[in-house]
Amino acid sequence: MRSLIYIFSALAVMGLAFWAYSENYKTQAALNKVDSLQREIGALLETRAVLRAEWAYLNRPDRLRELAEINFESLGLTPLRPEQFGRIDQIAYPALQIDDAVEVVGVLPGADIDTGTGAEIESQEDSQP
Repeated sequence: MRSLIYIFSALAVMGLAFWAYSENYKTQAALNKVDSLQREIGALLETRAVLRAEWAYLNRPDRLRELAEINFESLGLTPLRPEQFGRIDQIAYPALQIDDAVEVVGVLPGADIDTGTGAEIESQEDSQP
C-alpha cells in the first residue's frame, strides 16, 4: 500500500513539475510579447511626435501666407483679416427636432405605484429624524 502511495506521489510531483515548466514558458512568451508591444508603442509615439512637429512646421502662418501669395492666380486665396471672423451669437443654429421620441417609464423606489409621483418619498424623508 505504501509503494502505491509513493508511486502516486511521484507521479503527482512529475505532473506538477511538467505543469510548472509549461506555465513558465507561457509566462516567458507573454513577457516577450509585452516587451515587443511596448517597443512598438514607443516607436509609434516617437513617430507621432515627429509627425506633429512636421505638421506644425508645415502650417507656419508665414509659410502659408507665402504659399497663398505664390498660388494666388490658380487658387484665388486671400489673406485672413479680423473682420472675416464673426461672433458665436451671430450663428443661427437650427432647432432640434426629435423624430423618434421614446417615452421613458419607470417608478422611483418607494414611490406610490398608483400615482407614480414620488411625493410620498419626499414626505417620508422629511419626516424621518
